[in-house]
Amino acid sequence: MAGILNKLRNLDAYPKINEDFYSRTLSGGVITLVSSVVMFLLFFSELRLYLHTVTETKLIVDTSRGETLRINFDITFPALACSILSVDAMDISGELHLDVKHDIIKRRLDSHGNTIEARQEGIGATKIEKPLQKHGGRLEHNETYCGSCYGAQAEEHDCCNSCEDVREAYRKKGWGVTNPDLIDQCKREGFLQRVKDEEGEGCNIYGFLEVNKVAGNFHFAPGKSFHQAGVHVHDLLAFQKDSFNISHKINRLTFGDYFPGVVNPLDKVQWSQDTPNAMYQYFIKVVPTVYTDISGHTIQSNQFSVTEHVKTSEAGQLQSLPGVFFFYDLSPIKVTFTEEHISFLHFLTNVCAIVGGVFTVSGIIDAFIYHGQKAIKKKMEIGKFS
Repeated sequence: MAGILNKLRNLDAYPKINEDFYSRTLSGGVITLVSSVVMFLLFFSELRLYLHTVTETKLIVDTSRGETLRINFDITFPALACSILSVDAMDISGELHLDVKHDIIKRRLDSHGNTIEARQEGIGATKIEKPLQKHGGRLEHNETYCGSCYGAQAEEHDCCNSCEDVREAYRKKGWGVTNPDLIDQCKREGFLQRVKDEEGEGCNIYGFLEVNKVAGNFHFAPGKSFHQAGVHVHDLLAFQKDSFNISHKINRLTFGDYFPGVVNPLDKVQWSQDTPNAMYQYFIKVVPTVYTDISGHTIQSNQFSVTEHVKTSEAGQLQSLPGVFFFYDLSPIKVTFTEEHISFLHFLTNVCAIVGGVFTVSGIIDAFIYHGQKAIKKKMEIGKFS
């Protein structure tokens, strides 16, 4: 038994020195104090890192199919009235969403940017007591109203009972309304008068679009849109104007839900138009993103980068459709963010490295100073130090 204990004693890598042989110095005390402070600061930093989550980032190929893309927007047009502003969306699969109204809210703004709570009395009120019937006569008592579509009806029995119905029928036919005052419904509702009354107003439009997860575009432009011979067209003749100010401020634009750390480069971006007409284009690259928090909750969202381009033209020379266009394409690479805690073994390893590393380095510095002082002192004693 004694032999085994002696063998274990011989394996001791930390031989002890009698306290009588210790030599304590001032420099050693200073180094000990400094190294202790450094050790404490490094340990506190490592503990803080251990208690907090870290986010691991990975890039993978996006193999998802058949999903939809939610586009949230909040845009202010300080010089474009809500009555003439429309929203359209289309993609490369051929799906069209023209003059989108659902899930979108428009707020009229005055010239100072303040919200107009209610429309002025009288706008949109009936100006002709007896509307024009489809058969050509005026509406009589005990007769059901059926307004004419002016040749744009899809079927014989179709009725257009409002100016909006007529404009929609014209849109489906690919026609433009040249003079709303020639249409009984528009004249009765005061369509042109409403446009004139809103002259100088702005519009704040916000909401969301649900589109296919393929490349496409959505845009904000004046006039009702329709397709004619495969070309996207907006009917601007009805407004009897030759210039449109599309100055705008993007309060918020996101592709998907918010997640921690996301940066949306178009938030708070604004642009002022200095020519009679302009077409402002944003080219967006959407990067699918998955964020998983420490509790395992997953957020499917997107990040994006953007470049900009503007086309201008003079009044009466519309070379391109005035409006704000967002062209987006999707990246084939998906980014995943995963919140994780550092493992306890990793934390313990780093603490040991901190303690051992600081102790070793401070020991080397102390030995260098101690032996340097001894050498200098010895030379001074023999008179060789100069």
